[in-house]
Amino acid sequence: MRFQDGRRRAGAGTAASPGSGPDPRGDADPWEALRAEIVTCTKCPLHASRTHAVVYRGGRNPRVVFVGEAPGAEEDRVGLPFVGRSGRRLDAAVASLELDAEAYGVLNLIKCRPPRNRFDPAAARTCRPYLDRQLDLLRPRFLVTLGAHALAALDPEAPRILRCAGRPRRSAGRELFPLIHPAAALRSTALSRRWDHDLRALDRWLSGAERRGAR
Repeated sequence: MRFQDGRRRAGAGTAASPGSGPDPRGDADPWEALRAEIVTCTKCPLHASRTHAVVYRGGRNPRVVFVGEAPGAEEDRVGLPFVGRSGRRLDAAVASLELDAEAYGVLNLIKCRPPRNRFDPAAARTCRPYLDRQLDLLRPRFLVTLGAHALAALDPEAPRILRCAGRPRRSAGRELFPLIHPAAALRSTALSRRWDHDLRALDRWLSGAERRGAR
């Protein structure tokens, strides 16, 4: 079952949201509680110009989570991450990796669209606890960062994105694989080739991890 923005699709039954289960605070559904907190957040100025806060799309127990930077215009309009041109590039990549629909999820560091799509470091600091809580509930085995800002947030010691994209890393106990942002791959032939090259490396890394885990 896929979850769009943390909500169940109509008619999907009563299966639990990501990370659901007993909670020491007494919440019946901690994921839904977190989603509600994000979509009503007013902690930074971006809330005043948003159409929707953008929470998550993907499986409830993903093996891989792709972490982007911030929503764009289309994401703000529909309330889902990576649904514009860069999202189509990402979805094609996911298809090439042959990830089952339940095996991956997509979210952003910043939950509301910044004006003119310019990354907002202050908003990123405000939103960061939401990202951490989402990852604690989803508990993916692997993280794939998309772009320099997502990489810096999850691995502050990482080199510049073009130096380390396409090579697995480990940070704060997490398995992490940096990629350039799919939007960058749309801007030049050279970056498109880099995206394709690094995507093949990601495929090999994930396949190798599966083999190692089966031993």
